[in-house]
Amino acid sequence: MSRPLTIGLTGNIATGKSTVLAYLQGRGAAVLDADKLAHAAMAPDGPAYADVVDAFGAAIVGPSGVIDRKALGTIVFADATQLARLEAIVHPAVFVLAQQALDATDAPVVVIEAIKLLESGRLLRLCDEIWVVVADEATQIRRLMESRGMDEPEARRRMAAQSSQAEKVKQAHRVIDNSGAPADLYAQLDAIWNVLMAGM
Repeated sequence: MSRPLTIGLTGNIATGKSTVLAYLQGRGAAVLDADKLAHAAMAPDGPAYADVVDAFGAAIVGPSGVIDRKALGTIVFADATQLARLEAIVHPAVFVLAQQALDATDAPVVVIEAIKLLESGRLLRLCDEIWVVVADEATQIRRLMESRGMDEPEARRRMAAQSSQAEKVKQAHRVIDNSGAPADLYAQLDAIWNVLMAGM
C-alpha cells in the first residue's frame, strides 16, 4: 500500500481549523485530530495516563478515574513550565498513535491537525506539507467569546499562550486565510485541492 500524501494542518486557536478539516474530510481525506489522539493517550488505558497522573497528582483525576481536562488545563495554561512538562509526556504518545493510524489507512490524503504541530517536532516528521490556517485577532476573539463562552480577557490569555501566527506562517507550504466568509474559505480550499489532485 503506498503511503498517503500527509498534510500537517495547524493554526492558532479560533482560526477555524475544524471548518477546514470538515471540508477536506468531505473531499475524501482521512483526518487525524491530534487533540483527540491526546485524549486517547491520556485515557485510563492510554500510553500517557500513568505518567500524566504521576506528574500532576491525583487531584486531576475525576471520580471515574478519567483525567479531568479542565482541572489539568487550569494548571498548565497558567504556567508555561507545566505546559511544557505535559507536552513532553503527551507528544511522544500522540506520535505513536498517529503513526499507527497512518499505517492503517487506505485514504490517498491524510490530514493531521495539531495546534502545536510546529512545536512538537515528532508529528512534523510525518508530514509532506504544512498548511497554516490564519485569522485576524478580532475574528479569533469574537469566535472564542461566541463559541466557547469566554470573556475577552480569557480569550486574550488563551491566544497569548500560543506561539505567534507570523512564526507559523514562515514555516507553511500553504497559508489559508479564514478571516472572512465561508465562501471565501471554500474557494481557497477548492483551488488547493484541485492542484493536489492534479499532481496525484
